[in-house]
Amino acid sequence: MKLKAVMFAIAFTGLAVGAVAAADEPQVVRQALMKKVGGAMGALAAVGKGEKPYDAAVVTASLTTISESSKAFPDQFPVGSETGLETEASPKIWETPDDFKAKALKLGADADALLAAVPADQAAVGEALGVLGGNCGGCHQAYRLKK
Repeated sequence: MKLKAVMFAIAFTGLAVGAVAAADEPQVVRQALMKKVGGAMGALAAVGKGEKPYDAAVVTASLTTISESSKAFPDQFPVGSETGLETEASPKIWETPDDFKAKALKLGADADALLAAVPADQAAVGEALGVLGGNCGGCHQAYRLKK
């Protein structure tokens, strides 16, 4: 019985170490950043569509998440991370890195501009979504592989 417990502990430790190692992979980091941006966009969309009441704190937090994530995002595409861990990153990212980075930074700059004058109502959040969504869509069309 003790042998089974020891084997289980060894297997569990191996899985845990593997998970921690994978968490440092750029593919994992960039996927986590995109999930954060997606969540923030979803929160803004709920307000912009009137599904949730306007809440300045939610709008500010969402814009801050988008700003911070988009600025960190371009650094998560080092050479060698083009494949693996089910990445949807297009090879075009590494072929035209300056354009890719410019698109990410434009999203951050637009989020910063919106943070400087936080949209004050549902209609303004809807307009902000148009700006931010255009950035997201343009980058996804150019640099994201379709599954």
